[in-house]
Formats: sequence, structure tokens, C-alpha cells
Amino acid sequence: MSIEVLEESGSDTDAKRLAQVSRFVLDRLRVHPQAELCIKLVDEQTIAELNEQWMDKTGPTDVLAFPMDELRPGLVNEEPEEGILGDLMVCPSVARRQADEARAKGQAGYTAEDELDLLTVHGILHLLGYDHAEPEEKAEMFGLQSRLLAEWQAARGGADVE
Repeated sequence: MSIEVLEESGSDTDAKRLAQVSRFVLDRLRVHPQAELCIKLVDEQTIAELNEQWMDKTGPTDVLAFPMDELRPGLVNEEPEEGILGDLMVCPSVARRQADEARAKGQAGYTAEDELDLLTVHGILHLLGYDHAEPEEKAEMFGLQSRLLAEWQAARGGADVE
């Protein structure tokens, strides 16, 4: 599996960790082992421009997903498709702000790294065709996202997962 993390935000984000959580999620979802994913860490100005250009929304956001080959999770009795999953644009400074807000609301111990894990999983699910526009879609996507994050935390156990 080819997972590339490009640091263009000037942050101190742990690129290795983002690659690890991505690999974990893609393995769990039975995405083809030769699938390609690019995660680009960008600043607020860049993500705001992309958000306006592609989503017709104003201001910076946390993550944008740009699917390529419309890959879908592999089913147990099927071989997954090979191809380019797509690109994620992630803004670490927005993630840091959202983590601060979560802690202020009582989520003690919630870190910017936790938020970046969540945004990476969320973005990958979008690349795989999941959406949250409708209540049923939101329940499915957010349920899967929560399960994957819990499994990642359990597997990680505080240590790096290869």
C-alpha cells in the first residue's frame, strides 16, 4: 500500500502516525494492498482556498477528500479493487483548535493527534464513498468511524503500530 504524507503546513505533525492510522484503516476495510493514498498537510489559507474552490464554502475547514478511482471497501468474499484511492487535505492548525475546543467541553486528554487521527479516518471514509448528508448515511459513517478509531486506539495501546 502506498501512503504518502506531505507536510506543507509548517506544523510539527507526526507524518508517520498519520501513515500508520491510514494503513490500519485501509487494512481493516480490506482496501487493495496496492491502493495509493496521498495525505497533504496544509495551512489554513490553502485549505480555505480549496474549500471555496471545490465545496463553495468560505473559510478554512479541517479535512477535504478528493477521491480518484472510486474504490470501495472490500467485502469478505470479494477481492478488493486496485487503484488510486485519492487525496486528503488536512489542516493541522484547525485540528489543533478543534482539539482545544473538545477539551474545553470536557473531553479531558483529547489531543491534536487524536483529532488528526479522527480527521484521517473521516477523510478515508469519504474517499471510499461514505457520506453524512442524510441521517442514515451519517449514522453508518460515524458509527464506522467510531469503531475504527476505537480499534486503532486498542491496537495502538500507546505504542507505534506498524
